[in-house]
Amino acid sequence: MTDNRAESNGDRPARAKRLPRAVRERQILDAAVAVFSQRGYHAASMDEISEVAGISKPMIYAYLGAKEELFAACIQREATRLVEAIAGVVDESLPPREQLWRGIQGFFAFVADNRDSWRVLHRQAGTQGEPFAAELTAGRKRAISVIGLLLEHAAQAQGVGSFAEGQTEPLAAGLVGAGESLADWWLDHPEETPKAMSGRLMNLVWMGFGNLVQGTGWRPSQAEDAGLQRSDEVSA
Repeated sequence: MTDNRAESNGDRPARAKRLPRAVRERQILDAAVAVFSQRGYHAASMDEISEVAGISKPMIYAYLGAKEELFAACIQREATRLVEAIAGVVDESLPPREQLWRGIQGFFAFVADNRDSWRVLHRQAGTQGEPFAAELTAGRKRAISVIGLLLEHAAQAQGVGSFAEGQTEPLAAGLVGAGESLADWWLDHPEETPKAMSGRLMNLVWMGFGNLVQGTGWRPSQAEDAGLQRSDEVSA
């Protein structure tokens, strides 16, 4: 009789009650990231997300709210996963160059394994305005903080204390921006390998950063500086 009652009620509600909240939320977010990536924010429907997740719409609303709140939750989670993927492969006991190389490889490995995530983060969130842009900015700041700390360690290892004073954050922002642009280009060129993409970014940044952390920086010559000043005067 117990089995008959289970059949008449269906076994899906019973499974829903047994699963922890964290597991249900992960199922919902996984489905939402896939649908948002394929459809875009505006075209994506809660009906389709419900179908992909195998979870009823009322349950999705109860766990993570309406579409706007769900999309924001997707951005938060994917940005956190990206930062953790980078930080998780950086070993501070390694030389600075290898730390940076590992961090870059971690970044492109994440994008390779999570292309839906990257589309949501950088082809969806950045074009939808607030509050999604704020969520994306917060994730980017966390990435800049991780890279900035890496560059600071590199400068300290080289004994170039002056490099770390006011330099690591803007240079880390430049590195993150270059990585984002290359990853976005990569979406349209999937034949490229993660290692090839990592090598491009490493060459782009380390040839400059490598000199900077050793105290060697570029400065305009007097003639170049004077020419720029004359150009400014003419423009004025």
